[in-house]
Amino acid sequence: MPGVSMSGGVMIDWRRVQDLLAEIGPECFEEIVSLFLQEADEVVARLRALSDARAVENDLHFLKGSALNLGFAELAQMCQTGERSAAAGSANVPMDAVIDSYHQSRTAFLGGIKTLAA
Repeated sequence: MPGVSMSGGVMIDWRRVQDLLAEIGPECFEEIVSLFLQEADEVVARLRALSDARAVENDLHFLKGSALNLGFAELAQMCQTGERSAAAGSANVPMDAVIDSYHQSRTAFLGGIKTLAA
């Protein structure tokens, strides 16, 4: 299954998703996905309100790691860029773009894993 292309990049790295599924099995995969989405939803919900560079860096670091684990390739890249900017002292990260990427990735992922399960 190819990634969904956005802005010239790959939104979902389906090879990573398939590798994770093979590594941990379907039951654990469902638990991991559920936990990731729950935690990511919480982080994404507070991103717009953050103004402290350290808080921005921490939340983007968490989101990046989770995104990498589940193959959210474009989101992980955006988080890495924002995390670096925040680490340099700037809380001026394009949160709307990060949030939009998360929601688009989430939708593409949930639709795609139904295909993987079939």
